[in-house]
Amino acid sequence: MSDAAFTPALGRASLDDYDRAIRIWTRESVWRGALLRQVAPRSGETILDVGCGTGSFTVMLKQAAPDARVVGLDPDARVLELAAAKAAAAGVEVEWRQGFARDAASHGPEFDKAISSLVFHQMPLTEKRLGISAMLAAVRPGGEVHIADYARQVGGLMRTLFRLTVQRLDGVADTQPNADGVLEVILAETDAAAALPTRVVRTVTGAISLFLVRRER
Repeated sequence: MSDAAFTPALGRASLDDYDRAIRIWTRESVWRGALLRQVAPRSGETILDVGCGTGSFTVMLKQAAPDARVVGLDPDARVLELAAAKAAAAGVEVEWRQGFARDAASHGPEFDKAISSLVFHQMPLTEKRLGISAMLAAVRPGGEVHIADYARQVGGLMRTLFRLTVQRLDGVADTQPNADGVLEVILAETDAAAALPTRVVRTVTGAISLFLVRRER
């Protein structure tokens, strides 16, 4: 994937409505709340939000741990501008960096935690692998990688809803591997236990799964 080739959130023409769409269609307060509790940001930690988009969760991280160093990483310069404005309105300081998930390890020093939400389903398979590997490389030994995304869609209803919403907007080529369970396969290559979701939130756009990977060394 070239530096210019990435799938923008909901398609670039709808970017201004992205936050509203996520809030209405994905049960955002449920899965983001669960993700924030799972990450459990603490003062003094360094935290990287990969594919931070418009910064909603990045700001939540900083608000939950004001003394943490929080970095938001995204390839889209336009959404980073929106994210910076959102942080300013919330009165928090976040470091915003432009780059892909595969660049995560180059934005150190080593992080205590790296997070990604609703990003990997939009990536080509090679980039999914590179991105997860880079997130693991970005955290120190004992650190954590947290992912919330559309993963395996279990059952006809979730697969149908995913096809009618997410795949209609983001296409089939990159999203279908997620629906078929490729995230679980990639995570299992690191740690079999990491392939088991910590929580699955069913939405009208399909099921969003939360994962936790601990870097042992």
